[in-house]
Order: sequence, then structure tokens, then C-alpha cells
Amino acid sequence: MRPLLVGRLPEFSELDVRVTQGATIRVKGNVYSVPSRLKGETVRVRVYEERLEVHYAQKHELTTERLVGSGGHRVHYRHVIASLVRKPGAFARYRYREDLFPTLTFRMAYDALAAKLPERRSDLEYLRILKLAAETMECEVEDALSSLLERKKLPTLEATKAIVRPEPPAIPEISPSPVDLGVYDALLGRVLEEVS
Repeated sequence: MRPLLVGRLPEFSELDVRVTQGATIRVKGNVYSVPSRLKGETVRVRVYEERLEVHYAQKHELTTERLVGSGGHRVHYRHVIASLVRKPGAFARYRYREDLFPTLTFRMAYDALAAKLPERRSDLEYLRILKLAAETMECEVEDALSSLLERKKLPTLEATKAIVRPEPPAIPEISPSPVDLGVYDALLGRVLEEVS
């Protein structure tokens, strides 16, 4: 009988995948979003048992949890928000729309906007709020939305921004006071008298 060869099993498999115009990739029957700057490019995906690592030009771009089974999707709003804000009409028919509500508070804010504003306007307001969350801290935007909803105020972009990014205090106008150089001359004169 021959001796068994003992070696490490590979930890991952690698795939080369093309990024769609929707900034998504399909890996093992599931859809994942990637940063939108990679649209049309081919990325290398390392498929581990519990995660995926996306690399482009030998640089690590993204690590995401791997979905179990097939037919699932994981779309992160930070990856697609820039293109959706430019085409707000696409939000109503966006295939992965439910993934664009990171928490229940964001969903409640969208529902409040949809109840008070026309569809196109409510979609645009919500997408701009999501863009604000992508540019700042999601938790701060969520707190602002929660505060507005508790006070029964419409969570518009401007109302949310006012809480997340309050206006900086106005810098007061200060006029320079005139300098009396005679004080320095008198001081220098006293110092010279003490030295001599």
C-alpha cells in the first residue's frame, strides 16, 4: 500500500467574474453588489466557505458574507446609491429595492415620505437620505430619522441634514483694535534704564 500524501486542502476557490452595469456580480447562483466604480470590469472573487473576497487589479476591494443556496442577493446601498440618485425613477422598479432599507427606521421613513409626497418626489427624497447616510454615518442618519418620526415630522432630506449636519455657528466679525506702540517704547525704555 502506498503512503497517503498529507497536504492542506485549499481554503478557497477563485473565479473571474464580470461586473454588470448594475454594479453586481453573480457567484454560485447568488447576486452580490460591488463598488459602482467597477462596472464593466472583471474582478477576481475568492470563494471561502463563509465569505467572499473581491479583488481588482491585485487590490482587495470588498469582503462580504457568502449566501447559502442559490437565487439570493445581497445588495449594499453604498455600492449603488450614486447611480440610483442620478436616475430616481429607477428606484420604483429596482429589482433589489428591499435591500436598500438598511434598517426598519429607514423603511418607516420611506413609508412616511410615500404617504405625504408624490411617488417620484418621495423616491428622490429617500435616495438623497440614503446618499447622506453613505457620505456620513448611517447610525447618525438613522437617529435623525427616528427623532423626526417620533416627533411626527416628515423626514425630508433637509430636516435630516439639519440634525446630522447642523449649521456651523456664525463666526463673529471682529475689527482689529488699534495698536499703541508707545506702550512698547515705554516698556523698553524702563528695561534699558534698569540695565544701565
